[in-house]
Amino acid sequence: MEYSRRKFLQKTVLASTSIALLSNIQLANAFSFSNCPFEGYNSYAEEKNDLRNPFLSGKQISIKGQIFDKTGTNLLPNVCIEVWHLSPNSKSYKHRAKLKTDTKGNYHFITDFPNKEYGKSSRIYFKISNSETYYFTELVINSTGAHITDKHWYDNQLLDEHLFPITEEFENSSTITFNITL
Repeated sequence: MEYSRRKFLQKTVLASTSIALLSNIQLANAFSFSNCPFEGYNSYAEEKNDLRNPFLSGKQISIKGQIFDKTGTNLLPNVCIEVWHLSPNSKSYKHRAKLKTDTKGNYHFITDFPNKEYGKSSRIYFKISNSETYYFTELVINSTGAHITDKHWYDNQLLDEHLFPITEEFENSSTITFNITL
C-alpha cells in the first residue's frame, strides 16, 4: 500500500511540475515578441481610437486609411490593427492601442506626435492581422510629412495610387492617410 501511495505522489509531483513549467514557458512566450521587427510592441494594448495623453499639449496626428488584400483591390473588414510609438518627450512606448477596420476596411485613430529614436525620424509602428496572417510596417513622420520605408513600398506596390501617404496640415495637427495590404 505504501509503495503505490509513494508512486502516486511522485507522479502527482511530476505532473504538477510539468504543468507549472509549461505554464511558465507559455507565459514567457506571451511576452517574447521576437517575431516583431520593431521595439516597443505589446500584444496587450487597450482597444481604443484615441491614444492622446490629456496632459500633453503638443502637435496631434490623425491617421486614417484602408486595409486592402494582397492584390491591392479588395478592402478587408474587421482586421485588427495594433499601433504604437515612442511617447512625446520620452524614450518609452506608452502610446499604444488596438483597433479594427470597419465593414468597408477603413480605420482611424488620433495620437500625440511621436518622439524619435536617436538618429531617426519619428515613427508609428503597425501590426495588421486577421485569422490567417499578420504584417508589420511603419510610418515615418518628419517636418516634410509622412513617408514609407523601402520595405513597405516593396510589400505594398499593388496599391498603386493608394500606396504613398497623404499628409494634410492644419494649425497644430496633421491628418495622414496611410493604406496597407495584408
